[in-house]
Amino acid sequence: MKWTKYRLATTVQAEDIVAATLAECGIEGVEIVDKVPLTEEEKRQMFVDIAPEPEQDDGSAFLYFYLPAEDDAAAEKTEDSLKKTGTDGSSTEEIDRPREDGKAIFARVQEALAELRRWTDIGSGTIDISETEDVDWINNWKKYFHQFSVDDLVIVPSWEEVSEENKGRTVLHIDPGTAFGTGMHETTQLCIRAIRKFVKNGDRMLDIGTGSGILSIVALKYGAEYAVGTDLDTCTIPAVAENSARNGISEDRHELHIGNLIDDAELQQKVGRKIYDLAAANILAEILIPLMPAAAEALKPGGILILSGILEGKEKGVIAAAEQAGLADPEITRQGEWVCVTMRCPD
Repeated sequence: MKWTKYRLATTVQAEDIVAATLAECGIEGVEIVDKVPLTEEEKRQMFVDIAPEPEQDDGSAFLYFYLPAEDDAAAEKTEDSLKKTGTDGSSTEEIDRPREDGKAIFARVQEALAELRRWTDIGSGTIDISETEDVDWINNWKKYFHQFSVDDLVIVPSWEEVSEENKGRTVLHIDPGTAFGTGMHETTQLCIRAIRKFVKNGDRMLDIGTGSGILSIVALKYGAEYAVGTDLDTCTIPAVAENSARNGISEDRHELHIGNLIDDAELQQKVGRKIYDLAAANILAEILIPLMPAAAEALKPGGILILSGILEGKEKGVIAAAEQAGLADPEITRQGEWVCVTMRCPD
């Protein structure tokens, strides 16, 4: 089928949150192009003797994504509906969900970017559009996502079997689908390590901006009794349900609510106040700061709040907002250019 190619102009600082926003809108895979110099580790991973000379980093970045061309969207829906029954009229075991119309997703992207501008600088945000060749862009990204470890936890995509060397280790099965969160990003790994450090048997956890549900599932695997996730995007509903099931997490241990915890009083009431031993928010500093009062209010005395998605240099503002909300004892960990802050609710 034919695809429409979109090129979104943004900045290096905003590329991660913009990519996350696109994922929440239903974009399954984004290509990021910037001029950030390669690290020594990245150079070693390139199978060349001399790494290419990079252009000077000017802070600009482009995100490329692909949506079905309008003429092919209807045909794709028809094909998917046929897959549900099979050519002989019998039901099929694996059912592909009908693919959403590209125009509807793009409209959602434009709305989400307009909302994102309220919180942070995303650069020009202009989008160039062109048609591209017949390639399965929706699933091509999967060939780059293979099982990997975060310390002793093995994260395995749903389309792979656990390798021999990883059998017997703690395994988390994940398929982000149209939600955000595979565990590969530094901010997620910082959160995973913080959860492992602080979670206790029987804990209740609040996962703000849950995406694929990966952080809740990690907490449940390592002793938490119950997890509540919140997210703005309805795409998280099937992702969280399927990933929980893949990991043997029963529905009565993992709850999900859609809405914005920052200012949605009804959601705040559903989530509850002063009942969580552990809470995590892997977003960005610009959103963590206004989130702080609601997140702090959800914690029990002695509860721990894990804050990640913070670019280096912005942690002071996050800590100040957390302290203003009544939290204390900041503890900082770093990975790459990202910072994770944990704070405690006083007893």
